[in-house]
Amino acid sequence: MLELAILGFLYEAPLHGYELRKRITALTGHVRPVGESTLYPAIKRLEKAGLLARETQPGAAAAPRHVLTLTAAGRQDLLDRLAEPDRLDITDENRWFTLLAFLRHLPDPARQAQVLRRRLAFLEEPASFFYDGERPVAAEELDDPFRRGILTIARATSAAELKWLRATLRSLH
Repeated sequence: MLELAILGFLYEAPLHGYELRKRITALTGHVRPVGESTLYPAIKRLEKAGLLARETQPGAAAAPRHVLTLTAAGRQDLLDRLAEPDRLDITDENRWFTLLAFLRHLPDPARQAQVLRRRLAFLEEPASFFYDGERPVAAEELDDPFRRGILTIARATSAAELKWLRATLRSLH
């Protein structure tokens, strides 16, 4: 998820590390805050893999800044990740939102639709946070108001996403 966010934001514009960290934090929010101890090793891995380039530019006040840009290989790597996301990128909500934030960069609407259809298929599978053996438990079956709340909120969120997915898929054809 972090590497996808780095590549996605740098696809849009060259950035220095601090600005990149701010944008990633804004996207992932309080759920997965990004610290320097996580971000900079990921940047170094991507740079070592030839996906990023670092250029030193004079700073506005004093210290020089290291500006990061995507290489041609980095741009292609982002497009490959968007076109063929891992299952976890489809099923994990936070990873899904990161993928979705950059899916517009995939130039082929048919490939965009293919990714959206994978998410749609996942959301249409019967599921719950709670099970009675192998059977998913519905909110209405629970006496616990807190667990019922979890399922009620999840159902409303899923319904909104399903509506959006179906409308967006129709618009991509």
